[in-house]
Amino acid sequence: MDLIIVESPTKARTFTRILGDDFSIEASMGHVRDLPEKKMSIDLEHTFKPEYVILPSKQATVDKIAKIAKKAKTIILATDSDREGEAIAYHIAFILGHVKEDWPNKPHIKNSDLKRIVFHEITESAIRQALQSPRQLNVDLVDAQQGRRLLDRIVGYKLSPLLWKKMGKRWLSAGRVQTVALRFIVEREKEIEKFKSEPFYRVKTSLNTPDKFVFDAGVDGYKGEVFEKKTSIELFDGTYTFSKTSIMKERAKTIEKDLEGDSFTVTDVDEKVYAKSPPPPYTTSTLQQEASRLMDYSAKLTMSIAQQLYEKGMITYHRTDSVNLASQFITQTTTFVRQEYGEKYASPKQRFYANKSRLAQEAHEAIRPTKADKTPSELEKSLGPRHRKLYELIRNRSLAICMADAQIASLKVKIETKKEYKLSSQFEAIIFDGYLKLYTQKNKSTKLPHIEKGTNLDLLNVTSQENFTQPPPRYAEGSLIKALESHGIGRPSTYAPIISTTIGRNYVEKKEGRLYPTMLGSAVCNYLSEKFPQLFEISFTAGMEDQLDNIAEGKETTVELLSKFYGPFDKTLEKEFKTKDYIDVQEKTDEKCPTCGKPLLLRYSKFGKFFACSGYPDCKFTKSFVETTNQKCPKCEDGDIVVKFTKKKKKFFGCSNYPKCDFATWKLPKGQESTSDKSQSD
Repeated sequence: MDLIIVESPTKARTFTRILGDDFSIEASMGHVRDLPEKKMSIDLEHTFKPEYVILPSKQATVDKIAKIAKKAKTIILATDSDREGEAIAYHIAFILGHVKEDWPNKPHIKNSDLKRIVFHEITESAIRQALQSPRQLNVDLVDAQQGRRLLDRIVGYKLSPLLWKKMGKRWLSAGRVQTVALRFIVEREKEIEKFKSEPFYRVKTSLNTPDKFVFDAGVDGYKGEVFEKKTSIELFDGTYTFSKTSIMKERAKTIEKDLEGDSFTVTDVDEKVYAKSPPPPYTTSTLQQEASRLMDYSAKLTMSIAQQLYEKGMITYHRTDSVNLASQFITQTTTFVRQEYGEKYASPKQRFYANKSRLAQEAHEAIRPTKADKTPSELEKSLGPRHRKLYELIRNRSLAICMADAQIASLKVKIETKKEYKLSSQFEAIIFDGYLKLYTQKNKSTKLPHIEKGTNLDLLNVTSQENFTQPPPRYAEGSLIKALESHGIGRPSTYAPIISTTIGRNYVEKKEGRLYPTMLGSAVCNYLSEKFPQLFEISFTAGMEDQLDNIAEGKETTVELLSKFYGPFDKTLEKEFKTKDYIDVQEKTDEKCPTCGKPLLLRYSKFGKFFACSGYPDCKFTKSFVETTNQKCPKCEDGDIVVKFTKKKKKFFGCSNYPKCDFATWKLPKGQESTSDKSQSD
């Protein structure tokens, strides 16, 4: 009997359901061979040869697979189609004796009874087609994965001891791409802090037509003067543009007074209908962005759910930067749309989307359902509401591609007064929903108002409202992923671990969906960015990704990449180890030590923030830092709602009177800000 090896038990069960008893199917449970955990295991003096070992936790799995493989006629490696999947397949092949390594030369693959199959969806047709057309292991993809793995190991294992020396904390660690992502967050915080908010006013009128239609119109200008203008400022990661008017308080009062005795006439009416097309299908990046924006899912949670949907055979492979959809799927989905919604809702022609990413080469399709007629409600019964929501997001986006454009009617009205003030108002109405039928359209009009050029209008009211220019927003997970992708940093499989790692190391805190750098994160980032400016520049990190892509395409080797990188890096590292500067990460507080009366300091451990006496080591008083909110517990009405964490560091909110009161919730109501002014003694 042939042996098929996949990564996970869920994937193995789906294969078994599809193929029956024709094959023996085993799961490797992910990587089985890797660099050991507690030492470098890379020959830095010669050819960067890695010292791989079988992971201790996987020894029993490896023994089981090896025993079954001895009896198998053919061994079929069916791991994922990206670089990580190819590397897992490679290491399994090595353990089973099908690979002879000859570092730094390419390994020799013995293909006598070894097959490698790839597919982008776990369906019967895709699997059987893959079994009919196996290929050899792609050693270039494996080399690219090794290149990233070795590069990150060198940076992490070399920089971390430097941070220990400079900060006196042996639990600190540094990452190549994670530090650049952290820098985006830290630099944004600096830009917010130095941003000077300025007041300005907008003036708005309420007008009435002769047939009693009331609408609002904003005041845009006076004679040749335009009130609202755009301002751009250069940020670390690009340009931030915002709009403000030139109207200040006194001018606003003058405009109000002028308009109260003025007359209003419609001078121009621009009415047209335009087509609104559906957005492209999801890539890994855009799925994570939308799940973050619409459902507040973290990138890590989104990828975990998507992995399960893929392994269950519900969606295509979820690590992709392609916006292509298979022609067969489009044909089947268009037929489904005609049957479900009617002929007029089906797109008359197939849509094609240009890929904005310069990376798209690890997968052939965007993320889509394997079958258009698989409904979200069916899924919820077997997996749960979170899976249903994400699947519905993916399904609706994919169905929309095969649906007709929405038709939107637009009406722009320009108004002038006798005193030469200029105003405008705009209306939109959906006259045919098209693909928007899949989405809830709240308060969307289906009819435009009737307003003609030359109409005289009556003023009902005029008001002015004070506004303030807003600093660039802090990153949410979705917007950070978008920024990383736009700069060519990271790849589909790396976005989620990049963000979860910065949060897990206490370098970043997530509050109300936004990412804030901690004092520790800022200190680490500022030090590394100053001392290793090239390594943590956007262009250098993006260029390194391009070089890894070159390795995957056989244009470069891992040894060549590491040779160019390591010399300058090691020289800077050696210089920094010789300097005697020390970075003390602490913050003064207004609290006094109850033991000796000296000020308490806010410090960091690997478990998070805590208070410690500034008189240490003479006074060793400490107490834990507890972040609270401005809410009282709704259950006991006595305790404060405080921020807590699960064993896996997932944030939730609970009552400070626990265990007397067991109130807990994952999410606070909007607008309930957390504060940092309370603590509890150990």
